[in-house]
Amino acid sequence: MNKTRKLFYYVLFDILSAMFTWFIFFIYRKYNIDRSLFEHFSFSVLQDTKLYIGIVALPIYWVFLHTFIGSYTNPFRKSRLHELEITLLTTFFGTLLFFFIFILDDIVNSPFDYIKYFIILLFLQFILTYIPRLLITTITIKKINSGKIGYKTLIIGSDILALNIYQNIIKQTPYVEKFILGYVQVPEEQDESIASRLSCLGSLENLASIVKEFQINELVIAVQNGKRKLIETIITSIGDNRDLLLKIIPQSQDFLIGNVKLSAILQEPLISVATKDLPVWQHWIKRFMDISFSTLAIIILSPIYIFCAIGVKLSSKGAIFYLQERIGLCSKPFQIIKFRSMVANAETDTPLLSSKSDPRITKFGSFMRKTRLDEIPQFINVLLGNMSLVGPRPERQYYIDQIVKVAPHYKLLLTVKPGMTSWGQVKFGYAENIDEMVERLKWDILYLDNMSLQTDIKILIYTALIVIKGSGK
Repeated sequence: MNKTRKLFYYVLFDILSAMFTWFIFFIYRKYNIDRSLFEHFSFSVLQDTKLYIGIVALPIYWVFLHTFIGSYTNPFRKSRLHELEITLLTTFFGTLLFFFIFILDDIVNSPFDYIKYFIILLFLQFILTYIPRLLITTITIKKINSGKIGYKTLIIGSDILALNIYQNIIKQTPYVEKFILGYVQVPEEQDESIASRLSCLGSLENLASIVKEFQINELVIAVQNGKRKLIETIITSIGDNRDLLLKIIPQSQDFLIGNVKLSAILQEPLISVATKDLPVWQHWIKRFMDISFSTLAIIILSPIYIFCAIGVKLSSKGAIFYLQERIGLCSKPFQIIKFRSMVANAETDTPLLSSKSDPRITKFGSFMRKTRLDEIPQFINVLLGNMSLVGPRPERQYYIDQIVKVAPHYKLLLTVKPGMTSWGQVKFGYAENIDEMVERLKWDILYLDNMSLQTDIKILIYTALIVIKGSGK
């Protein structure tokens, strides 16, 4: 499946639909004012620069808007009903915004022309956008249903349950059989019932390398109910591979509480498990908030920067700022910036965590830690894109290696950009040892499951209260 080519078709037809919509709408507006338009068409229409400005600007506007909404994500996993919903909502609000900015100053014969203009513009934009998308989606679904294209699938499990799931899947959707590449052996599972039908591609410990080698698109977790804890290991293993879809066998309570959602009537009932992520438009707004808030904070807090710089310099010998390598998004290292709160050369070889009574912390450093003022240089990290305002606090690789031994799901934190403040930082504060890091981890995992702009704003408010009260740990 060529994702790039599919995206090209979506963008191309969106551009063409925007151009045709503007051309038709432009002629209609002219005709509504001047009924003799077609008698001097070339002069009044084809020589009007607004026609060509719209033909160039409108496609850019709509492609940007569709990107902002997330219409171009996962082009192969679209349903016709979802396509209808997202296209209708996007064109309605996009037309409304465009109408109020560019059309309200038009010359009209009566106030009712505005309503008529809006309805016609909305109708044209929706129809000319949705019809190509409907055709693309329908063609894709037909290719999937006929077996011409499909998702490379891996079954996790090898016993009779895994065999039954495999047989049910291919019985209801025979075209899928050639895309199920094999199975993965799970720990303490001796039964190899599925081996007669599929090849064993390896063990669960090697899942990440298997997924990468065979370019797997879907994982079907076919294990007994008592082994559902393996889901944590599996999600941890795949890391930040957000294109990989996980499906598990539902239990009775899953049906009762409505966890089982089907995208097609005849499919085997499986629960889709996906790592939580912000919608595309929220990612854009979050980054805009990061840049604008950090720029404003650096300007407003400049006297505090000077105050802290002087305080650090007078408290002990050494540099004002402290740079330390931390691990960020997708395990990429970066240099975090802080005001130095400890004596110079506080660490030599082995990294050491600080505590409340740590003799390395200066008196002024203790004040900065309580009020989080030692963290404010990280607004620079936010502007550079290494960090966000809100996200799990970044750690050093030395401690990540130790945490992962106790809590492998820590790796999930590396799928999002680290932050200046976090849910774990607000609820728990600084960690003084590995056990406290693991205890704080549950709050950061909770943040991953509840990521939203609203959650970020709440965390920022609580962080501000901690700074004002000086109640930080």
